[in-house]
Amino acid sequence: MFFGRKKNTEPEEKISWKLIQQGADIENIKAISHNKPVVIFKHSTTCSISATALSRFERKWNAAANADIYLLDLLRHRDLSALIADTFGVQHQSPQLLVIKNGESTFNSSHFGISADEVEKIL
Repeated sequence: MFFGRKKNTEPEEKISWKLIQQGADIENIKAISHNKPVVIFKHSTTCSISATALSRFERKWNAAANADIYLLDLLRHRDLSALIADTFGVQHQSPQLLVIKNGESTFNSSHFGISADEVEKIL
């Protein structure tokens, strides 16, 4: 025990992020979303707010959720962030999370409004 708390000995389930690295990935996401929901997390690797939002999301995410989950590095792929905004009709924000179903964004949130619990409810 450490400071009166039992150490968690069970392995943590990690998110198996799929990376968005080209425009074709966005078209693929659109196609996949007709069979199951897709979650997109747009992350700025130099922003402390984005890092905190991502960390909170990862800690709370249920790995058993029935969704494919994608990560976009905004600093490397600013052009793809703009393409996501245009394709799914959302205003670009960072950090930002979108849920895509049937080829459309059915939910989006940004900054500290990003919540794994909220996303899991709408899936």
